[in-house]
Amino acid sequence: MALSEMVQSMRTGFSRSFWVANTLELFERLAYYGSKAVLAVYIADQIGLGPKDAGWLAGSVFNTLLYFLPPLAGTIVDRYGFKKSLSLCFGIFSLGYLMIGLAGLPVGQPLVAAFGGPKSYTLVALIVTAVGGSLIKPSIVGTVARTTTPETKSLGYSLYYTLVNIGGAVGPLVALPVRENVGIAYVLVMSSTVSLLLFVSTLLFFKEPERPADLPEARSMGRVLLDMVRVFRDAKFILFLVIFSGFWAMFWQVFYSLPFYVRDVLKFERFELIETVNAWGIIFLTVPATALAKKLRPIRAMTLGFALATASWFVMGSFPTLPMTILAILLFASGEATQAPRYYEYVADLAPKEQVGTYMGFAFLPIAIGTFFAGLIAGKLVAYYVQGPGSAAPQRMWLWVGAIGAVSTALMLAYDRLVAPRQGA
Repeated sequence: MALSEMVQSMRTGFSRSFWVANTLELFERLAYYGSKAVLAVYIADQIGLGPKDAGWLAGSVFNTLLYFLPPLAGTIVDRYGFKKSLSLCFGIFSLGYLMIGLAGLPVGQPLVAAFGGPKSYTLVALIVTAVGGSLIKPSIVGTVARTTTPETKSLGYSLYYTLVNIGGAVGPLVALPVRENVGIAYVLVMSSTVSLLLFVSTLLFFKEPERPADLPEARSMGRVLLDMVRVFRDAKFILFLVIFSGFWAMFWQVFYSLPFYVRDVLKFERFELIETVNAWGIIFLTVPATALAKKLRPIRAMTLGFALATASWFVMGSFPTLPMTILAILLFASGEATQAPRYYEYVADLAPKEQVGTYMGFAFLPIAIGTFFAGLIAGKLVAYYVQGPGSAAPQRMWLWVGAIGAVSTALMLAYDRLVAPRQGA
C-alpha cells in the first residue's frame, strides 16, 4: 500500500467505533504500563516483599491471570457486547489499581492487616485487577475485527498496535515524575484515576458496532463453554500458541528484571525511561515493518520477528553498558514490530465469524504462558545476577533470556515447515 493510499484509508476507511475503541485502548495502556513500569520495584521495595516475590506476584500471578482469563472473558464479550464489557473492565480496573496502591500507603495499612499481611493483601488486589483487565483485549480487538474490511484489516491492526504502544510509551513517562515527586504508590492511584475516567468515557462515547447480518444470535453460556472446549481441541492452533509464548517470556523481562539491572548494575536511577524504549521503537517501526513484511506469509513474518528479538538479548548480554542496552531494546522492538500485527491478523483469519471474541481471547494465551515463566525466571535472575553470587558478571543473565528465544525461533521454523497450512507466498 502506497503512503498516500495508507493516509486515505486512515481518513476514510475506519468507523467512529474503531477510533473510539482504539483511543480507549491508548489510555488504558497508559494506565497499565504506567503502573507496570514500577510494579516489580514497588512490590519488592515499597511493600517490602523482595525481588523473588515481586517477580512471582507481578508476573506469574497478576499478568498471567490478566492474559489467561481472556479466553473465558472473550466468550462473555461475544454474549454481552463490547460496550458493557468495556464498562465493567474499567470499573474493576479502577478499584483494583487503588487497592494495589493502598498496600504501599499508610492509610491502607489497616486494610492490609485485615487481609493477613502485605503478601496476602497484594495477592488479592492483583487478582481483582486482573479479573477486570481480562475483558479489555477481546473487546478492543474484537471491535477492530468487526469494524475493518479485508482491504483495511492489516492497516487496522497496525494502527491498533501503534496506539497501544503510544500508551505503553507515555505511561512510564507519566509514572516517573509521579514516583519522584509524590511517591511510587501514587503511580497506582494515577492508574486508578485514569481507569475511572475511561469508565465514564465508555458510557458517553462508545457505540456498539453493528453485528454483521449473517452473524448468529448470541449463544447461551453452555454453548459458549462448549465452543471453548472446541478451541482447545484445535491442536494445531493450541500448539502454535504454546510456541509463541516464548516471545512473551522474553518480552516481560523488560518489566520484571530489567528495572533492577538498570538501577543497580548500570546505575541509572530513572529506569522508567529505559522501559519506554521498546514502546517508542514499536511506534515508529510497526507500520513500515508491516508494509515491508506484507508479502511474507504471517508465519514467516512472525519467525523473522522472533529471530530479531532473540538477537537483542545476546547483544545486551555481551555489552553491559547503558547505550548498548538501549540499542538492544530497539532491536527487540524491530522484531516485535515485524511479528505482532501479523499475529493478530493470523488469529483473526482463523476465527469463525461467530467466535471472534473467543478466538481473540485465546490469542492472548501465549502472553499468559510467557508472563508466568517470565515472572518465575525474573526473580531468580535478579536474586542471583544482580544481588547474589553472579553479580561479578550480571550481564550474563540476558544470555538465559536469549536462549529462550533461540529455542522458540527453532520451534517456529519447525511449525512452519511441518504444521502450518501451506497458503500464499
